[in-house]
This record gives sequence, C-alpha cells and structure tokens, in this order.
Amino acid sequence: MGLGLYNETVMDHFMNPRNVGEIPDADGTGTYGSPVCGDMMQVQIKVDENDIITDCKFQTFGCGSAIASSSMATTMIIGKPVEEALEITNKSIVDELGGLPAVKIHCSVMADRAIKHAIYDYAQKHGKTYKGLKDFDPTDKGDEPEA
Repeated sequence: MGLGLYNETVMDHFMNPRNVGEIPDADGTGTYGSPVCGDMMQVQIKVDENDIITDCKFQTFGCGSAIASSSMATTMIIGKPVEEALEITNKSIVDELGGLPAVKIHCSVMADRAIKHAIYDYAQKHGKTYKGLKDFDPTDKGDEPEA
C-alpha cells in the first residue's frame, strides 16, 4: 500500500504525531485493540473540576493510519467538555483527517473507542454519568475477533 493513498493531513499526523506518551496521574485510561489488524491503542485523559479535558495522550501500536487517527482524535478532544468529547465519532475523526482509505477506516474506530473507554474509566472512578456513554459497552475491548 503506497503512501500516495494518504493525504497531507494524514501524513503529517503520522510523521509528527501530537500528544504521544503517558499521563502519570491520568484521570481515565482506555485501551482498545483491533482484531482486524492486531493494532492496540491506549488513550489517557486529564479532566479538570469543570469537566473539561485538559490533556490527552496516546500510545499506539499500529500502522500509520492508526497513529494518525489517534493523534487527530487527541487534538480534537483537548479543551472540550467530556460530554462534547463523547460526541466525536470515528467519522468525524476521518473527516478531520481529510479521509482515509476504506481499508483503514477501522483505525479511526479504534481511536473513537479508546477515547470512550478512557472517559468511561474516568466516569467510573468519579461517580459520573454521561449521556454519551448511555449505550457504551465497557466489555468491548476490541481484542476478540468478531463472530
């Protein structure tokens, strides 16, 4: 698969990913894996007393599209209220990236799910409930092949 399939935005987030690393005292941590390609993603968030996500870091073991999706997703949620961050979908991540090849769309799904897992973890630890988590399945970690 040639690099020509990727636009400049995707390449930029792949070559210069934003928000890579770990937050030692994270308020929420989410991990999600893709059974399609074996990629793994961890997202950590810091949330302030006003329910604003003040920091977000990711670590991704995966292809360029997974790294670009993770990078873009973190930039999209930093500074947003938790409820607003929950409205971000894999489609909005792909749109912000300016598109991904069809075979790589699952990478944006991983980023979306990892963020939701991190927010779920935060909500559980702090006794909070969010509309955006109403249909969320915390047992779906993505690491089991779909039947």
